[in-house]
Amino acid sequence: MIFAAGLGTRLKPLTDTMPKALVPLAGKPLLQWQVERLRDAGIRDIIVNVHHFPDLIIDTIRRNAGWGCNILISDERDQLLDTGGGLRKVLIDHPEWTATNEPILACNVDILSNIDLGAFLNAYDPNTLGLLVVSERPTQRYLCFDDTCQLRGWTNIQTGEVRPSSIHQSIIPSLKLLAFSGMQILSPRIMDCMDSVVATKGEKFSLIDLYLHCCQTETLKAYVPHHYRMMDVGKIDQLSQAEAFAQTL
Repeated sequence: MIFAAGLGTRLKPLTDTMPKALVPLAGKPLLQWQVERLRDAGIRDIIVNVHHFPDLIIDTIRRNAGWGCNILISDERDQLLDTGGGLRKVLIDHPEWTATNEPILACNVDILSNIDLGAFLNAYDPNTLGLLVVSERPTQRYLCFDDTCQLRGWTNIQTGEVRPSSIHQSIIPSLKLLAFSGMQILSPRIMDCMDSVVATKGEKFSLIDLYLHCCQTETLKAYVPHHYRMMDVGKIDQLSQAEAFAQTL
């Protein structure tokens, strides 16, 4: 699944007339960069969620024959659901996904990286709930992992906030702090954890909300790619740098 429904407010004024997914980099829209990376790793069945200028994304996919992939659309034009809610909608609309034990790879349309997707797919353990791509890049918000690489919580090192509430701030120094990179492989069992999140958050919630809800009872593991480089294509003044980065992948 490619999360492409965001408003792209940091990329204004470009996103006043187009969705973030179609912002061009080196002659190709962001969405095409992601689809081609997945296709080259052997992934041909893809779902893209849409909200902002949805028809432009749908028309671009059709005109390009999905860049060689079978691309389905999850339409969120009536309500933007965030990443967790967006994935939940897909699983509700496609119950066949939860009827198998096939994992789901989900990524953000605006994050480029040199990750070896084959190695990432091979590292996934179906006995866990999921595998999260993380790195040691500096940020303010971190996922917290124990010495077995299992997710235990989240912290904002600037504000001192710690989640979930069962994690005491005093144990944070004993945990490994790693930055989330917007990509994960998830068991379809993730659907089982969503109902209680919806009960407190509503239908719109993030994957981080979901992970922090279930990490005390389920196993979510860290994956730190070798020689990892990534870039979040988030700001208008970073586009020239992002173009140069994309051409090195």
